[in-house]
Amino acid sequence: MPSSKEPSMNDPVTKETIRSLVAGLASGRRADFLTDMMETVIKLGLDGASFGDLKLVSRSMREMRYAASVFQKYNTIRKVAVFGSARTRADEPDFQLAREFARRIVEENFMIITGGGDGIMGAAQQGAGAEKSFGLNIRLPFEQSANQVIQGDPKLINFNYFFARKLSFVKETSAFVLFPGGFGTLDEGFEVLTLLQTGKTSIVPIILMDRPNGFYWETWRRFLDNDLLELGLISRSDFHLFTITHDVDRAVNEIKNFYKVFHSYRWVRDEMVIRINHRITPAALENLNQQFDHLIASGHIVQREALPEEADDRASIHLPRLVLIPHKREFGMLRLLINAINDSQVIVNTVDQAAGI
Repeated sequence: MPSSKEPSMNDPVTKETIRSLVAGLASGRRADFLTDMMETVIKLGLDGASFGDLKLVSRSMREMRYAASVFQKYNTIRKVAVFGSARTRADEPDFQLAREFARRIVEENFMIITGGGDGIMGAAQQGAGAEKSFGLNIRLPFEQSANQVIQGDPKLINFNYFFARKLSFVKETSAFVLFPGGFGTLDEGFEVLTLLQTGKTSIVPIILMDRPNGFYWETWRRFLDNDLLELGLISRSDFHLFTITHDVDRAVNEIKNFYKVFHSYRWVRDEMVIRINHRITPAALENLNQQFDHLIASGHIVQREALPEEADDRASIHLPRLVLIPHKREFGMLRLLINAINDSQVIVNTVDQAAGI
């Protein structure tokens, strides 16, 4: 018989000890999350987790913490992720198109995130320049050394795990642009589409770019049309989640216009709270309610200030909101709602707002 009881997380002394440690680091909800994290680590020990599991959790937490610390310095700047083949040569049209797109999008005050390798990734970072670039490199036995533009830059982050790298891409990115590529490019594209389709991440522009007269993404779309859609494995509305183009101007404008009036959104229980850069007119609000009545599960779209539950949202607490309770299915229709918000007439000054127009 053991001489003493095995420690348990139900022991109030243990919980109080953790909370007292956290109290010196943070308060409020931040303290709650830090307490949860520390409790989880202790539970791994109590569970007798294997060395392999401990190594996995420890290394992945370190990778995610470090990546978050690098991005934290630039959290007010929107970023565009560029995916594509590491094998694309500098004399190929796709390379030149990626370089030109990156050059143009950073002129619009965006930054670029790539996988940090050569090919399309190197082209995008040539166009953006190291100052406006992040590289999320993955350690592989071949191919994936960092390109010369981002090599040695403090914004180059090296990952051991694909899942931690993907999480950083999705968490930090305001738009995705994919050029032709192999398994990795398709994996990254389908991963993002899956997250958007299921509502597990916020809707952002996904642009599939190809050289003029190229047919890579048109072939891919035929597969979606002729097989996945025909077999009922996806919905027609899923096609609203991406745009295929061969034109840099269209790609840049697609990203710029997405954030013209729309800013971002979050969920407060069943309510979708859409932050907007400007209040829209009463007529525009009425038009949204009529046009998207089928999307709303109950009530209607209302325009208001931030909800009390958003008190922790310091960065955008000042922005007006559109609040609705939508059906949580076919998230491609929410992309159409965002497009309509961006096309709405806005109230541009306090005089107009007082006049109610």
